[in-house]
Amino acid sequence: MRIGLLIVAGLALIGFLVVAVVLPHMQGTEAKEAAQALIEGAEPAKQRVGVAAEKTGHVSGTGIKVTARNDPKYGDMKWIVSDNGVIHGWNEKNAIEVTLMPSVQGGKASWNCKGYPVNAMPPNCGGR
Repeated sequence: MRIGLLIVAGLALIGFLVVAVVLPHMQGTEAKEAAQALIEGAEPAKQRVGVAAEKTGHVSGTGIKVTARNDPKYGDMKWIVSDNGVIHGWNEKNAIEVTLMPSVQGGKASWNCKGYPVNAMPPNCGGR
């Protein structure tokens, strides 16, 4: 009887460790990969805003459309370009949001990236 209880307790401890340690690490890794894919997916819009900024001397996103993408691993990825050239992207499956904010310096667009959750973001987008 005691041996059976010890086995059950041992299995429960192993199950707890898997749930408490392994699964969050796996989810964290997928969230980081999804955040990187979301940032990379905004690249065509960044290029178009950059070209417009070089021509006019100011950032503008008027008329720039970005096609949503359904990634088999990360789910739907969507982007919107605001009139001021700011690109907002999100991935509902992993609860990730990014904002790419342009500025013009010397006729060239440069970008500042911020995202949430911070622990899923790469360093170039406010992550740690």
